[in-house]
Amino acid sequence: MAKKSITFVVIPLIIILLSFDTYLGAQNKNNIDVIKIDNYIINPVTTKFICDAIDSATKDKATCLIIELDTPGGLLESTRTIVKKLLNSEIPIVTYISPSGSRAGSAGVFITYASHIAAMAPSTNIGAAHPIGIGFTPAMDKKEKDKKDESQDILAKKVMNDLLAWVEGIAKTRKRNVKWVKKAVTESVSATETEAVKKNIVDFLAIDLDELIKKIDGRKVETKYGEKIINTKDARINFVELSNREKILNTIAHPNIAYILMMLGVIGLIFEFSHPGIGFPGIAGLICMLLAFYSFQLLPIDYTGLLLITLAVILLIAEAFTPTFGLLTLGGIISFIFGSLMLVKSPYPFLKISLHVIIPVIASITAISIFLVANAIKVHRRKVSTGKEGLIGKTATAMTKINKKGKVFLHGEIWDAYNTEKKLIKKGDEVRVVKVEGLRLFVKRSLNLRNIVA
Repeated sequence: MAKKSITFVVIPLIIILLSFDTYLGAQNKNNIDVIKIDNYIINPVTTKFICDAIDSATKDKATCLIIELDTPGGLLESTRTIVKKLLNSEIPIVTYISPSGSRAGSAGVFITYASHIAAMAPSTNIGAAHPIGIGFTPAMDKKEKDKKDESQDILAKKVMNDLLAWVEGIAKTRKRNVKWVKKAVTESVSATETEAVKKNIVDFLAIDLDELIKKIDGRKVETKYGEKIINTKDARINFVELSNREKILNTIAHPNIAYILMMLGVIGLIFEFSHPGIGFPGIAGLICMLLAFYSFQLLPIDYTGLLLITLAVILLIAEAFTPTFGLLTLGGIISFIFGSLMLVKSPYPFLKISLHVIIPVIASITAISIFLVANAIKVHRRKVSTGKEGLIGKTATAMTKINKKGKVFLHGEIWDAYNTEKKLIKKGDEVRVVKVEGLRLFVKRSLNLRNIVA
């Protein structure tokens, strides 16, 4: 009995002690949050991902947040939002341009500069910091400026001066190379990882994430809320990934995907209007169009190109209702070509629609349109086989003599028939219908062997 009592006391005590020890271990354990921007364009989706990751790391009192960065660049407003979040972060932010072969282009330069610690992996590069923003005009040489009017030049100078003042403030706050980052903005200069370290663009090189974590251990950084010492010894690494929803939204925000979605929507709507009553193509087309329009709000769209594509859709749908034997289709295809080329206005390839996408899509729409037009022409040329028009040219048999008026047998029915010739039509002769008025058939003798012999 005594043994049982001891057991009932000891076992719960051991459980409590183990739980308490685990709790203390968890409390003393260092956490490092790591996010990856893996060849993503900086847009509202990636902006929300980065900002949410900073908030989450701050809430969990993480030692630091590491951003593994590989980006060609992105939108100016999205970049400003991220930079503001980095500069006001309570916890240290480490930007690591990684893995080898990665780059921090355009918007990536500003994110790197705004971080508390910046590092690069071997065979990476940073630079060409012209951010992309709707309405933003990059720096132009003299010849290009001569082609623009004075008001556009003034606007470009204002935007550029504002941008230079902004980036200078970031560089001074983080004590990085001011002169180089200004050149990156005005002259699109870039730097390799070794040049970046020498010129105080980034702090150091790190072969991989493990080496990075070792090198940042014990470093002091100045946050908005005071000095923080990064302690990464025995730290637990927590990888934070994009949610499925964010992955989908980020995927459709790509210019090529957005363009393909819009074209699928166009094809669906054209098919629905040309074959009314099916339903599925119209619904699927409408969904694709809505997703495309969501994507377009994240991209620098040229509205002239969008209007040309809208005109093309109207022309192709109009062809289904007012057959012009290909004239409206030709106009629609031409509008599609120019609209597609003009749709996204950006000097940067990663924000343009690839010709490798435009050409097959336009070729597909052209083939579908030609097929529909060809079928429409066939239908219009086909002889009518129903109604009054379907009786014209048909052969009937005279049931009575037809001098001026008589009876004929056609399609299992007896009809009143009127002779359009002066020659008498005998009973039993074969006649051909030449005109129909109401329930009266106007006929003449058929030129066949039987009638001639008769």
